[in-house]
Amino acid sequence: MTEKKIPVILDGDPGHDDAIAWVVAASDPRFDIRAITTVAGNQTLAKVTYNARRIATLLKLDCEVAAGREVPMCADLIIAPNYHGESGLDGPRLPEPKMPESELSAVELMAKVLRESEEKVVIIATGPQTNVGALLVSHPELKEKIALISTMGGGLRNGNWTTSAEFNILVDPESAYIEYHSGAPLQMCGLDVTEKAQIFPEEWEKIRAIGNPVARTVAEWLDFFFIHLKELGWEGATLHDPCAVLSLIYPEVFDIRDYYVDIDLCGRYTRGATVPDYTGVSGQKPNCKAVMGLDRERFVEILAECCRKFDGWEEF
Repeated sequence: MTEKKIPVILDGDPGHDDAIAWVVAASDPRFDIRAITTVAGNQTLAKVTYNARRIATLLKLDCEVAAGREVPMCADLIIAPNYHGESGLDGPRLPEPKMPESELSAVELMAKVLRESEEKVVIIATGPQTNVGALLVSHPELKEKIALISTMGGGLRNGNWTTSAEFNILVDPESAYIEYHSGAPLQMCGLDVTEKAQIFPEEWEKIRAIGNPVARTVAEWLDFFFIHLKELGWEGATLHDPCAVLSLIYPEVFDIRDYYVDIDLCGRYTRGATVPDYTGVSGQKPNCKAVMGLDRERFVEILAECCRKFDGWEEF
């Protein structure tokens, strides 16, 4: 009996760790990738959309790629070229896109996929939550077609762009607020787990040695991504976004807990903070599954296994 596939929309701002997350998703036959949508974040919308089309070509993904808004819902755009470079995906050469950009907007394509799917759809959102927030506001009738929104964003104990706020949430906290208050099923991979999801240089050398074009590209993405992280004192590269994919299909590798989490919109020092209720004192029921830890060694093993799935692929 054939295992039923999970319909998926990949939404992100690639970005090195987004790109690696999409490698993981493309490698696993349990995922049926129905669409890719892009959001301004790690770089401007035009750059991340071009990157998404190149990644889709590298991975031979046969789906539409649609661009979202150029700016967040209520704020000026923040980008992260210090981590991801001028292109948003500096480092290895990638193939030129073989598919055109969709004529639909990101939200229109998301709505189309949800509307036409017989099964509920998982949205894996690894950038700012602009597209997801806009979808929930403009198409509330489609919320019931969402099986889960798996996000990379936030941090219950700390931030990384400010003391309190993680980058993806800080870029567009209003959209994240809509998402967390929507009632849609939500899983949060914040810094609590993603800063533990490090891969060390000797480990990605083993991925490079796998030798196929995708594995070598992943290693070269890690080479570039680590440059700034090493300057900040990290001993390895933090693989934030792959957690939002792997926690769906390898939950036993992760520590997943139910919490009520809110988004601070107005704090002078805490705008964009993801604020947890650990004890239930707020009286609110949990609104998300928060991923808090992982088996790091197994996580790295799975990443390498995903890269091996591309053995036999021709060079581009």
